[in-house]
Parts: sequence; structure tokens; C-alpha cells
Amino acid sequence: MKNKILVASDKYKGSLSALEVCSIIENTIKKMDNNIEVIVSPMADGGEGTVETLVECQKGKYIRLKVTGPLGKPVDAKFGIIDRDIAVIEMASASGLWLVPEKKRNPMKTTSYGTGQLIKKALDLGCKRVIVGIGGSATTDGGMGMAQALGVKFYDEDNKLLKFGGEQLLRLKKIDISGIHPSARSALFEVACDVANPLTGSNGAAYIYSPQKGADENMVKELDRGLANFARVVKRDLGKDIKNLKGAGAAGGLGGGLVAFLNAELRPGTDIIIEATNLDEKMKEVDLVITGEGALDRQTFFGKSVYGVAMLAKKNNVPVITINGSVFVSRGDIDRKISNLFSGNFSIINKPMSLENAIKNSKKLLESITRELINFYLNIRKS
Repeated sequence: MKNKILVASDKYKGSLSALEVCSIIENTIKKMDNNIEVIVSPMADGGEGTVETLVECQKGKYIRLKVTGPLGKPVDAKFGIIDRDIAVIEMASASGLWLVPEKKRNPMKTTSYGTGQLIKKALDLGCKRVIVGIGGSATTDGGMGMAQALGVKFYDEDNKLLKFGGEQLLRLKKIDISGIHPSARSALFEVACDVANPLTGSNGAAYIYSPQKGADENMVKELDRGLANFARVVKRDLGKDIKNLKGAGAAGGLGGGLVAFLNAELRPGTDIIIEATNLDEKMKEVDLVITGEGALDRQTFFGKSVYGVAMLAKKNNVPVITINGSVFVSRGDIDRKISNLFSGNFSIINKPMSLENAIKNSKKLLESITRELINFYLNIRKS
């Protein structure tokens, strides 16, 4: 019987992209035995690298454009289109914290307007489904900037249009969505959201996430009050109750804003990627699944792509091994039911070395451990 192996790994952050990891494993396997059929399906969890993973896996294309960055200045951003009418957007490309120098970080001022411009462009191009990854934001504006880019108008008590930034939320008195992009009402929006934080309160967007975006104690309090006001006006004018919605606090409230203005569905990022890449179908009749990520740790088992792949493999009764940059947990550290999802967890690091060395030599290290594991696998198959 011909061996069939599915390789569905995530990236090794700072070292190899998901496609590079999968390709290295595939090429190493084929060099050892060209009769093995290898199916490559790079993974992501909705965060950094999601656009690249889906575009390359699905043979899509990139759309590049200049948008308004989080500080209000132009930045170069991109998104992907797959299957002709599905857009894949990472909000960090246009409104990410990485775009703001540390000394200029201030969520009172930063805006998600550029993310709205990416969505608008996707709709202009006729996309019927829009997948938005919302990790790594520089903003705490409730998605107001995103909505402004799509034609939504926000007014203060003097009926004057509000400007950009989280500081505007407290001044909000009225929302007018009559001018929203016409396609926004018919397109399907899915948000890769792996946090359950509500919009406001001690576990909300302001208190949990805005300090890392440059907010001091007073800013945090004002932003939280602003988000509460935002939620009240949204409920009154749009009929959407987003204040305590799980995930509404993600990306500075962008999660809630996407639900309020675009009727988006908040979903685990891994589930979206699995569905978009038809991974369930690819897993039919394979003999082994290989997955992995940069660092396998406790967080892996809370919605990361490796865990999602393993759960799908269990459903299909296929054994799974992981090949990772590093492994920081042992079977004794995690619940037995979870640990039994994997037949083995392996690291590419084969001797004491610095992180710098591991990153520099990641390709060779990955090839080496793959050869050893596949050699073992082939011998087991023969016995």
C-alpha cells in the first residue's frame, strides 16, 4: 500500500514561514522515498502569516495598496484574494502595533481606518466573503476608524463629524450607517478571533490590551468609558448589543465593531483556516499527519493551529506527530486526553544551542529531524 502523508505545519516565527516548513519536510521525505505521496497544506491560526499561508496554499494573489496607517500617515499594506472572491485580511498590515514607533504609541490617537480601506478595496473588487485576522492591533477605537473608511458617519452632540482615535469615543452621540459601502450588507464577514474578552470592564479591550499600546492609567480609564459609550450608542442606533459579547474586546474593540457594522461572525482562527483550506477533505485516507509550530507550549492547546490539526486527525483516526522549533511541555505537564492526541512531539534542536543559532540553522535542523523520524516511520511500516 502506498504511503500518504499530510504535512500541515504552522510557521516557525522569526525563522521559517508555514509554507517553508511544509516544503522542507516534503522535500526531505521525497528524497528518502519518492513513492510516498505528500500532501502539503500550510497552517495558520488567524494571526500573523495568515494571508501568506492562504494565498500560497490556495494559489491566490496579493492586492497591494497605500492606506492610512494607525498614526494617520500613509503606509503600504496588502491583503490576499483566494478562490476569486474570498478576501483574506490581516488588520496588522494596515493598523498594526508594529507600524508605530514605541515612543509614539498612543491608543487615544491611533485609528483602524486603514483596515477599513483594505475591506473597502476587497468589496470594490467584488469579494463576497471577507476573512479578517485581527491580532496585533495598535488601536483601541472600537473599530470606529474601520467603519469610517466604509462610509459610516459618527457625530458628536453638536452634530459634528468625529475625527480619528479612541479619544473620540466619549464624544460619540449618533451613528449614521446609511452611507456604508453597498456591498457591506451582502458580503459574508468572518473574524479570526481567539480571545474571549468583552468590550469593556476589567477584562475588556482598554484594561487588558491598551497598556501595551501606549496607554497610561488615566488613558485606560478614559478609553474604557469611551468604549462603554460606544456600546450604548451602537445598541440604540444599530440594535446590536456588543458590550459583553465574547471577543468584542479583541484588537481594541475591532471585534465588536466588525459585528456591529458588518454583521461579522467571530470564530476561532484555526477553524476558519481549516475550512478555507479544505483540510478535513485532505486528511481522508492519509496514513500520517505531521504538524508543528515554532514553540509547542501550554498555549498550543488553547486554539492554536497544531491543536486544531490534531483534533481533526483524531476525528479521522489518523496518527499525528509534531515537529517544532522548540518543545516546552512534556506529556506529564498536560491533560492526558490532550496529550494522547499526539503520537510524539519533537524539536528540531538536537543539542544545546542559542536561539540565534537555532534560527540561523533551522532549515538544516528541520531536515535532520525529519530524516530521522521518517526513517523510523518507514521501518515501523515494514515490520
